[in-house]
Amino acid sequence: MEKYLYFGVLLFAISYPLAQSFEHRIRYATKWSALFPGMLITALFFIVWDVWFTQIGVWEFNHRYIAGFFLGNLPIEEILFFFIIPFACVFIYEVLIYFFPKDYFKPLGKPFVFVMVPLLLVIGILNLDKWYTSVNLIIGAIALLVHYLIFKDQYLGRFLFAYLVHLIPLMLCNGVLTGGLTEEPVVIYNNAENLGIRIWTVPIEDTIYSMTLFLMNISFFEKFRSQKTIANLESLKSNEESPSTY
Repeated sequence: MEKYLYFGVLLFAISYPLAQSFEHRIRYATKWSALFPGMLITALFFIVWDVWFTQIGVWEFNHRYIAGFFLGNLPIEEILFFFIIPFACVFIYEVLIYFFPKDYFKPLGKPFVFVMVPLLLVIGILNLDKWYTSVNLIIGAIALLVHYLIFKDQYLGRFLFAYLVHLIPLMLCNGVLTGGLTEEPVVIYNNAENLGIRIWTVPIEDTIYSMTLFLMNISFFEKFRSQKTIANLESLKSNEESPSTY
């Protein structure tokens, strides 16, 4: 059964968010029309990135812990990762909005961007010989900057709160995938392509990789949600202005 370990991690990640999607308070399922399009766009970006990094040997997958079904050079579990993990992350985001209506982290949004963007760029540029470190941090900086240029700090506080909370399940899931509880890792990182700094067994770069994945999904989610809200309001206004027919 060890060949289903990666599947097991994914099942663990999605089980609670999926089970609670129809819960009457959060009503997560009613937001899927805004979630899924952005999730698909983001997943395609990350899958292309993943294919490239697998091809050049930045990481590889341990056949001992995967079912053996591949699309190109990626196991099917890795493809599903880019849909299941964002689904769970945005669920955390929505739950925190419901239970904490006040945006406590909003004052930190702008400083976070102003500090993290140059920091990530500098570290990335100084480590151009390490593919995972350089590409990951530079893309993370670009994602933060683009989000800020489009939305300013409208959603950054909410995102920061959810991001900090999501680090707990991230470390648990990625810890399993990087060999924290098994004889060998599921995902094998080439340490020549990263800084070699680990939190438990998780490369520190994963915290930025996950930030970018999470932020891109939130950006598209909020964009599509606002468009849907505007469309609904315009439809309602149009109906109100239309003369009644008898």
